[in-house]
Amino acid sequence: MTNNLDSYRALALQVTCHAVNQASDRTEARALMQNTINRLSQQIAASLAFIGFDCKLIVLPEYFLTGFPLGESLAVWADKACLEMHGAEYEALGKIAQKHRIFLAGNAYELDPNFPELYFQTCFVIDPSGNIVLRYRRLNSMFAPTPHDVWDKYLDCYGLEGVFPVAKTEIGNLAALASEEILYPEVARCLAMRGAEIFLHSTSEIYSKNLTPKDAAKITRAVENTAYIVSANTAGIANIPIPISSADGGSKIIDHRGIVLTETTTGESMAAFAEIDLAALKRDRKRPGLNNILSRQRFELYAQSYLKSQFYPPNTMLNTEVDRKHFLQTQQATIERLAQLGII
Repeated sequence: MTNNLDSYRALALQVTCHAVNQASDRTEARALMQNTINRLSQQIAASLAFIGFDCKLIVLPEYFLTGFPLGESLAVWADKACLEMHGAEYEALGKIAQKHRIFLAGNAYELDPNFPELYFQTCFVIDPSGNIVLRYRRLNSMFAPTPHDVWDKYLDCYGLEGVFPVAKTEIGNLAALASEEILYPEVARCLAMRGAEIFLHSTSEIYSKNLTPKDAAKITRAVENTAYIVSANTAGIANIPIPISSADGGSKIIDHRGIVLTETTTGESMAAFAEIDLAALKRDRKRPGLNNILSRQRFELYAQSYLKSQFYPPNTMLNTEVDRKHFLQTQQATIERLAQLGII
């Protein structure tokens, strides 16, 4: 692609998630989502005016339009809170990206006509023309379906490149990680294998002044993959029984050396913005030496161990109707089997 940028600013926009759980029906939930998009439109415009118009990338938090299911069945949550792949919400977000000539990344629960009984938690990137250029479905989730749960059919539909998508754009090679997936090094690694330079991390997590496992993982993922991390957390989740500020604060940008360039505390904030120096990243990826960890990977060493191991099983939701009990039951069965094998 021509006109690639050597550097630009990115923003991890920390905003409150207004949950739709208490909405009485789909229509009310959609109205709440539209209210969120209207607020975001104003917040993004104001943030860009303050930061500068060389800000080309904005990352939004996890499930920023809806919150997460609190006991709702798959069918109820699908009807109430899940976006259609070419639906009105994406169109409205696309108009924001178009208006400001930015890449806009976020995370939402999404329907897929190939899997009518399910939904997926999806990270997306919208380009400055308003088109979705990346759609990544979360691969590790405690209480939501994932591509791994319908693995054989998902591969038939989208192939392995659809499981680990990387968007090659004028602002770099973009990839997405959802929330706790920052704790799974294999996900980031598989994306780095495909050229990912900037990980867009939409999250909703507990913030602490102490170093949390997720924050340690963010630095580690950056260093081991020589990649930027743009991590946007929620500024609390409103309209649910859990105290609003339980997942609030700590949005940050980490460079490819593991240096935290910027970090905000709690509350709605556009303070977590920083320069993405793509030219420096590319130089370091091509510089021989001890610190070039990405080039020193010997994947053949590990391939057989992965091939011979089975922990959490695939395809458990392929041909059966499931309820929320399925997730814990499958995990419990996995733990018991690993214990019997003497692995744990």
